[in-house]
Amino acid sequence: MTAVENANAGEQYEQYTPSFAEYWDDLVGWDDRLERDGPFYGRLLNAHGAKDVADVACGTGVNAVALALGGFKVTATDGSENMLEKARENAKARGATFNKSCVADWLTLDDTLGKEQYDAIVCLGNSFTHLFDHEQRRDALHAMFRTLRPGGMLIIDHRNYDTMLDEGYSSKHAYNYCGDGVDVGPAQLHRGLAQFHYTFKDGRTFQLNMYPLRQNYVTHLLEDAGFVNVERYGDMQRPFILNQVDFIQQVAFRPPEA
Repeated sequence: MTAVENANAGEQYEQYTPSFAEYWDDLVGWDDRLERDGPFYGRLLNAHGAKDVADVACGTGVNAVALALGGFKVTATDGSENMLEKARENAKARGATFNKSCVADWLTLDDTLGKEQYDAIVCLGNSFTHLFDHEQRRDALHAMFRTLRPGGMLIIDHRNYDTMLDEGYSSKHAYNYCGDGVDVGPAQLHRGLAQFHYTFKDGRTFQLNMYPLRQNYVTHLLEDAGFVNVERYGDMQRPFILNQVDFIQQVAFRPPEA
């Protein structure tokens, strides 16, 4: 196993340098994301009656800001202080208020945020793929489970790695990373590594190393952690044809009695 494949969560957070955090908003495409993502996740959370929501991979804040503007009581966390600082700046610029914001590691999330404190957790932006170790992925979901109140909801998304691995990479560049003038694509792609390069208008290039999670495996992890009633969406729609979508959203629930 290579050093990249054995990277732990802390090392993955270090990929988000201050300079990369400054460029990240160019990649995100805020206006399109707020118009599309906010209503989709807001509907899911409202349908479940959620009020207290933790965004545990907030990045520069697009989903956390959308949810705060939608009336949810949002705790914004990230493993990277660089990204979190940008999230705070973006929230202020757009008139959104976080109930709380702090650096948090998924593996100890319940220690940082408290046990049974939230109606819902969102882990979006393909973020969960930063964990390369099976045991860490399992432990992280167990910590999220403990952070949720009984009956709570977890929403987690990831790229459609099944199709990428089986048929090759393609993207409509319309979901999650929809900023203009940014070239995104894999430099390496195999079952143990998805190394993506991001080239911006000024020629600056960054890379991120991620683990290509297959959707059935993510569902298995969720169920192994105790979550039930797992539902899947493709590019925020259901039903969907797997090889025609770029991202998979999985919605799971902590049982009411657990």
